[in-house]
Amino acid sequence: MSPSHIRLARRAELPGLQGLERRSGELFRPIGMAEVAEDEPSSLAEQVAQRLTVRAWVIIDADGQPLGYLLAEPVDGDMHIAQVSVDPAAARRRLGAALIEHLAGVAEGKGFPALTLTTYRDVPWNAPYYRALGFTEIPESELGPGLRAIRELEAKAGLDRWPRLAMSRPL
Repeated sequence: MSPSHIRLARRAELPGLQGLERRSGELFRPIGMAEVAEDEPSSLAEQVAQRLTVRAWVIIDADGQPLGYLLAEPVDGDMHIAQVSVDPAAARRRLGAALIEHLAGVAEGKGFPALTLTTYRDVPWNAPYYRALGFTEIPESELGPGLRAIRELEAKAGLDRWPRLAMSRPL
């Protein structure tokens, strides 16, 4: 899929992306993370509307239907990936990687020095996947105040029941 199939999400699409996030969350159930699968997705429409810095990109099929999306916002001077979700029916087509590469180009063009994200350490399509895309772990002692606040919110939400980490990729 070419980058021309990636565009900013349209406001009307945002609620529908929650269904896509639910479907992608189901992948956690068979690996013993049912709580993650059952967690209701955040309201993307509210997130984007309330925090003007959040941007949502979608990767679409030939009919214009979203197959995946990425949410990002500036955190600690870097561009932070808040969420990447790909519909499981469209998995293994490098759509998540295409969204990340698209964001990398946008972020670099705007002068951001790096991409950051937080993720599960041991889930194959999380930290190991991001390592393959050039991300490396950020030691806890080196987290900026924004990433530290994100990690604290994740811990309060119970996500630290499974090992998590912050990662970075220079642009």
